[in-house]
Amino acid sequence: MTHVDPARKQSEKSEKALYGGTSSRRITVRDIAAAKERAEKWPMLTAYDAMTASVFDQAGIPVLLVGDSMGNCHLGYETTVPVTMDEMALLSAAVVRGTRRALIVGDLPFGSYQEGPVQALRNATRLVKDAGVGAVKLEGGERSAHQIELLVQSGIPVMAHIGLTPQSVNAFGGYPVQGRGEEAAQQLLRDAKAVQDAGAFAVVLELVPAGLAAEVTRSLHIATVGIGAGPDCDGQVLVWTDMAGLTDGRVPRFVKQYAQLRQGLGDAARSFAEDVVGGAYPAEEHSFH
Repeated sequence: MTHVDPARKQSEKSEKALYGGTSSRRITVRDIAAAKERAEKWPMLTAYDAMTASVFDQAGIPVLLVGDSMGNCHLGYETTVPVTMDEMALLSAAVVRGTRRALIVGDLPFGSYQEGPVQALRNATRLVKDAGVGAVKLEGGERSAHQIELLVQSGIPVMAHIGLTPQSVNAFGGYPVQGRGEEAAQQLLRDAKAVQDAGAFAVVLELVPAGLAAEVTRSLHIATVGIGAGPDCDGQVLVWTDMAGLTDGRVPRFVKQYAQLRQGLGDAARSFAEDVVGGAYPAEEHSFH
């Protein structure tokens, strides 16, 4: 019988960990699958530019999503619907350039895959070839299964997204919790199974009752990523501007703010302005002779 050194086993486990791991290579979808087998929980944040992405990458965040949430919190749109492929490709490339270790997932925006699998493949290929992302994300369960299947068969890893799908805000009439009631819960389970069968390596569950999200997580062999879906998902994702307290006004109930950057940046801007107006900046130490 072969003896396994506990210290070596622990070291190997530490190296492989998605968050806190010592490996410096890019995270891949195989690492996500292995984390599911280890029952390891992991964090994911959005990112839309190289500088912010580099901060999160250096902080050890293993997966960064270049989400179409850029529409709301980066580009000034009211919803995610107006986001274009040009905008997504430009910002995805910036995030890739700003990182070394994180798996970068690029969103397919509204209108870039709904026509069918061929359209989805064309636009997903652009994000992979031109922007350099390691995977793409698209919304929809059973209705998007054919798109997911063709992308995966073509060598493009796919993260699915079910529950509340923000690109369908006009159909939903807002952002209601999904999966409440027996019929809705069964549909969500069917959607989860459909994207798994189509080959997705993970699925985002947004605004789903915690008990239902736990049931989905137990029933799938692929990773689940929760956002407003309770504590039992394999991963958790937040929009970074919500997480860091940069978002103005109310934030969703599921958001926990870990900083107050909006207040801090405002204070810094006011201090700078007061120094300029009062003649305190630039001082001698900031000047050349």
